[in-house]
Amino acid sequence: MSELAAPLPTRPLYEGGPLVSSVAWGMWRFAGDDLAAAAARVTAALDAGVTLFDTADIYGPDNGEAFGAAEALLGRVLAADASLAPRMQIATKGGIVPGTPYDSSGAYIAFAINASLRRLGVEHVALWQIHRPDMLTHPAETARALADAHAAGKIGAIGVSNFTPAQVEALAAHLPLPLVSTQPEFSALAVEPLFNGVLDQAMAKGLTVLAWSPLGQGRLGNPTDDRAHAVAKALDAKAAEAEVSRAAAAYSWIMAHPARPIPIVGTQTPARIAEIPDAYRPRWTRAEWYAVLQTAMGESLP
Repeated sequence: MSELAAPLPTRPLYEGGPLVSSVAWGMWRFAGDDLAAAAARVTAALDAGVTLFDTADIYGPDNGEAFGAAEALLGRVLAADASLAPRMQIATKGGIVPGTPYDSSGAYIAFAINASLRRLGVEHVALWQIHRPDMLTHPAETARALADAHAAGKIGAIGVSNFTPAQVEALAAHLPLPLVSTQPEFSALAVEPLFNGVLDQAMAKGLTVLAWSPLGQGRLGNPTDDRAHAVAKALDAKAAEAEVSRAAAAYSWIMAHPARPIPIVGTQTPARIAEIPDAYRPRWTRAEWYAVLQTAMGESLP
């Protein structure tokens, strides 16, 4: 953490829910067999004030590892040090099945939740999210399985990832408890949630927004096209003013939206994890924020 960085603020994960950090740590690239190195990354996040850890059962194959590998590695870390789990809230996801690719049937949802809990070595996660919408399962069937898992104390709350507003409404209509979160891709390069109703719905329904890939799938860190270069340059101006990294400026641009999105930061380098609280140093004016958006769109704002 920078010497000038303020402590990372906390907020309820949802109304009446546990307090979590306003930046999450994402575990898509949490991989390897070095338990000490894995523990160092987890500890760096906790020491930076991050308490919300976002993972998924599908995290593994993209790193050349088995299905469930990221969850299993976190489970090993937690088993080796019992002091860590009480300091964090775990959010995980399921419903992607290699070769299928999506399954939100009641039987599979129940299986996936139980399998994630076993890999993590816990009896409960704060948030369980459907990773991608399954168009071949009626939302009433999915809702029943989720409600059963919640009633059994296995999941604290229910969220979705990569759902359209209409898909959110369809699932919510059959749930006996509130849907609490939505996880879209959102960054200064992926601005669609500003216009497709995702953020508007989140504000209307009080959904927590978890923004995945806040650095544009790495394109803001390593621009390779004119658009990414232009947006990176716009972020660099704010980063220089606030004396933070471009990444911190990118996170702060996301957090400036009134939906209060929580960026999911994916860095696996302890030194960069320690800089996460720097995201609170940039203070965007309205004109500056819109200038980045217009640069991202490459055209006049509607």
